[in-house]
Amino acid sequence: MIRPYHLLCVLVVVSLARSQKYQSKYDNIDVDSILTNRRVLKSYLRCILDEGPCPPPAREFRTHIPDAISNNCARCTDAQVNIIRKTSRFIMRNNPDDWERISKKFDPQRKYRANFIKFLNAQ
Repeated sequence: MIRPYHLLCVLVVVSLARSQKYQSKYDNIDVDSILTNRRVLKSYLRCILDEGPCPPPAREFRTHIPDAISNNCARCTDAQVNIIRKTSRFIMRNNPDDWERISKKFDPQRKYRANFIKFLNAQ
């Protein structure tokens, strides 16, 4: 028989696991230097689309994209939220074809698209 205390412990552990933030390893990355350098930006985009080798920050970022899209970056640090918003807006504006390909790859049914766009345009 499960005692209430044990059930409470399980619920706390599950709750904490869900609320954990992504690693902050690349929170201080110079996003502007990536976005303003066509060659570097292209390598990041190829990585995200599984079309080429990955710089370590892009590889890390790519692993979190599905979760970040589905929950509006709920597990992102504040710095990561800013990075996601800035890079996504830039790609949407300057590389719309790449944005569409990324969207199709990570949200093929467009299930999260509207909410994610609202999240990106907040603030």
